[in-house]
Amino acid sequence: MLAGLLACGGSDITPPLEPRPDPAPATRAPSTMTVLGRGEVAPQRTTAEVAVRGTTAYTTTWENRAAVGSVFYIWDVSGNVPALLDSVKVPFATTLGDVAVSDDGSLLTIATEHAGGSLLIYSLADSRRPTLLSRFTNMNTAEGVHTAEIGRVNGRLYAFLCVDQSASLPSRLVIVDLSTPTAPTEVLVRAIGRPFVHDTFVRDGLLYLALWDDGVAIWDIGGGGRGGSVSAPVELGRVQTANGNVHNVWWLKDPVTNITRYAFIGEEGDGAADASSTGDVHVVDVSVPATPREVAYYTVPGAGTHNFSVDEASGILYAAYYNGGIRALDVRGELGNCTALQKSSPRGSGPLCDLRLMGREIGVGLLDRPTSVFVWGVHFLEGSVYASDMLNGLWKLRALSRS
Repeated sequence: MLAGLLACGGSDITPPLEPRPDPAPATRAPSTMTVLGRGEVAPQRTTAEVAVRGTTAYTTTWENRAAVGSVFYIWDVSGNVPALLDSVKVPFATTLGDVAVSDDGSLLTIATEHAGGSLLIYSLADSRRPTLLSRFTNMNTAEGVHTAEIGRVNGRLYAFLCVDQSASLPSRLVIVDLSTPTAPTEVLVRAIGRPFVHDTFVRDGLLYLALWDDGVAIWDIGGGGRGGSVSAPVELGRVQTANGNVHNVWWLKDPVTNITRYAFIGEEGDGAADASSTGDVHVVDVSVPATPREVAYYTVPGAGTHNFSVDEASGILYAAYYNGGIRALDVRGELGNCTALQKSSPRGSGPLCDLRLMGREIGVGLLDRPTSVFVWGVHFLEGSVYASDMLNGLWKLRALSRS
């Protein structure tokens, strides 16, 4: 991205987009999120993804120079200002992407790029002193693991690796069984995505795949009622969202309303690091997995989204928006029905419900800072929102409340 394109686009440079008019103002102004503090990193490092558990946060670094090598950072986030505790050097990598903590807090995983791509698996027996257990790498990951999500299917822990394409090899999804973290095993390899598979989201035996210009696919891998499994998935349905560039997915499971109808899709357009970005949030109704359909969207003129984190108990989605800071959206209740005045048209699409015009934009974070920001990732946890800023390190903000 610092060479000209956003972090997750790799070499997928597209022509500049036609500017879109600023949509009509929302019915209520979003609040400014309260910044609690910032943790700084060395100036030669570019901050990438963030994961938080308890009072400890982990951030990766992107496009590291060979002279300085790759590291990830460990932070104490018990106070308002994130305090850097340690850095861990990562061999065999120039870029670190996803960082994830298992649901039981026992494991930390790190995705590495480029050639010699791998998944590093650490023990968190001491959460602030990760111990390397194993490195999963083979010919199917050699081009580079761009993203790696982890999740359980029928009680067993798996990693879902999105592997880069090359001139001679297509992109691949590689699924790895982490039941024995010292000896991870490959259970599925599938060439998929156009031009690549970018990210995944797994819950309740369903796997959502962000397939860039091949849209969003939903697979039964053990919970979809079609006999699918992790090693033999069955596709339930697929949808093309406006503008393609399907980057990431979050399937919402609202514990208050019990609504599981909506999946939120991130579109990553082109842009330039610390200067500009493009890409919208798309809302897809997945109540009938065989025929998912886009029903709403959210756009920020002059900025594009990257990764999401959702406070499901409060029904608030936090989206990293690169130079647009953080955007908080009210995603509780019905999103696919709106008045004609609450509709607008994304580029290349007919009218859809516009979350901004529906008054769903409820908060904006980090645009009140004296310096520019370029937010890669966000993580909501226990009343706080943590933001990994490629330019400035790790921010801690107060989460919004519905009361």
